[in-house]
Amino acid sequence: MNNLRLIFCFFCVGALVFGLSCQEIAAQTETAPTQIASKTLDTNEKSTLPSAESPAASAKTADYSTAGNLTAPYLTRVGIQTTQTVPLSLNEAIRKALENNNDIEVARDDVRFQETQLRSLRGAYDATFSVTPNYSRNATTGSTASNDFRVDAGVNKLFERGGGSINTFLNNSQTGSNSRNNTNFNQTSGLVSSNSSTTYFSNLGVTYNQPLFRNFGVDNTRRQIRIQRKRLQQSDADFRRQTIDIISRVQQAYWDLVFALRNQQNQVANVNLARENLRQIEVRIEVGSAAPLARAEVATELANREGELLSATQQVSTSENNLKTLLLREATAPEWTQSYVPTDTPVYSDDPIIVEDAIKDAIDNRPELRRLRLQREITAIDIDYFRNQTKPRIDLVSSFSLGGLSLGNQNTGDISVQQFTGNDEILRLALNATRASLPNPLPQIPNTTVNVPGTPAFFNGGSFQSFRNLFRSDAPSYSVGVTFEIPFRNTTAKANLAGARIQEQQTQAQTRSQEQIVVADVRNAVQAVETSRQRILTARRARENAEIQLEGERKLYEVGRSTTFLLFQRENALTNARNAEIRAETDYNKSLSDLQRATSTTFRLNNIEVDSPMPETDDKD
Repeated sequence: MNNLRLIFCFFCVGALVFGLSCQEIAAQTETAPTQIASKTLDTNEKSTLPSAESPAASAKTADYSTAGNLTAPYLTRVGIQTTQTVPLSLNEAIRKALENNNDIEVARDDVRFQETQLRSLRGAYDATFSVTPNYSRNATTGSTASNDFRVDAGVNKLFERGGGSINTFLNNSQTGSNSRNNTNFNQTSGLVSSNSSTTYFSNLGVTYNQPLFRNFGVDNTRRQIRIQRKRLQQSDADFRRQTIDIISRVQQAYWDLVFALRNQQNQVANVNLARENLRQIEVRIEVGSAAPLARAEVATELANREGELLSATQQVSTSENNLKTLLLREATAPEWTQSYVPTDTPVYSDDPIIVEDAIKDAIDNRPELRRLRLQREITAIDIDYFRNQTKPRIDLVSSFSLGGLSLGNQNTGDISVQQFTGNDEILRLALNATRASLPNPLPQIPNTTVNVPGTPAFFNGGSFQSFRNLFRSDAPSYSVGVTFEIPFRNTTAKANLAGARIQEQQTQAQTRSQEQIVVADVRNAVQAVETSRQRILTARRARENAEIQLEGERKLYEVGRSTTFLLFQRENALTNARNAEIRAETDYNKSLSDLQRATSTTFRLNNIEVDSPMPETDDKD
């Protein structure tokens, strides 16, 4: 009888302990939602689609703290100081990527390189100055050497408008020679002087060549400049596309990190719940209300949940590293050892997306289509140029110049000389003797004195005098002419024109193909947004039902009508339902960012301004 009383007392104590344990487990489970997920969807919260940010979202701060639990060994991350956290909003992440991302920097440098190429081509219209000094010495048998020193200078310039070219020149020569008969011939001036040993000649003028038919509207230089201007705009389109892709990847990585951290929180809470279950079952085993085998079942479940927590921690590291790859410039940046804590929470909106409007935005804004439109303009430039090259060449050629001459040091005064000198004087004397010996003497031939005027003063001097004589208006020279060049077949130009027209057809086909790809991309993105929105609603209902099922299973377990195995199944089902809800939320925001990319509205919806590389200029010259 005493043994029966002892057994009855032992049974009552065990029942009391079991009841208290169940109440603690229920209390732990009821508080789990605040530990597992700090953010649940608010159906009244709105955001402007397709933006992934809203004032309501940015006003909230997500809490990913896992302090106060016994899972620290399973939260360890290699090379990361989890105590050094860096709060990071989505907007800050985008700005950091714009400043530091290496792929964006490469695309930006390509735009700058294309700018230099355009400036290089425009250098063809820079004026050029040339100077050519030359000294020559010529000697022939029977005469002294002839020395000639020349300096030729000029400025050349090609005009962009009209395609004409101008050449201004200034030539100066100095020629001197002494022959046996003391006669000097200047080949530059064409003058003969019997007293001067050096002649100075200067020439100043300008020539202008103007195409009138071929190369008038467009030539190869202007063609290359126009094409390079389009290529610069293409590189700008490529830069915008690359920037949009990087921003989209940043948004995707950001929401992946948000999911990974919240999933880790859920797994931490699930592990803590399993630890509490293990503690409770050990108490029951001690008082004899449970078999020792029950501990193995709970310990196995705890080990499984700890393994899932390790996987969740690995996912956090992977997601964070993916985000850091997009945000950091250097592989040795100190932020690699720090832990990012996203401060933005997923947003939700019931506003519908109009497919037609999204497609219109994409057709108007997609950089790929803009690049193809620019390629069509490049092909049109080629067609215009090659069509021009099939025309005959008619060029207007004109020139105007002034010449200046000086003869060195000359006698500018009058000179009195005998009419007959030297051999002429001997001949005159002989003639006079003969005339005097005649029967009827003839009058004598007199040797009269003749006054010879000196060299004009403006010819007296050296090189500077010849320069001054340039501007005397008595020696202008000018010419006007036309050059005709008519090709008989012009096969090359015609073949190039046919090739350019084929390229135009190819570009049109490429544009149609790309438009189809863009439309399909937009439709898929819109469908993804709508699907993600519906997934949020279904995941929310699944989570709510999982909570109800767990509560019911717990009550059955308390009265002994359920097993630990079934209870663990319900707990795991609730954890999976919560993770599915979190995944649906983050996938919805990721689909919004993908829709921004598909419609190329990323810059506008994220308040980002991208300057054009160079101001637009008129292509018509």
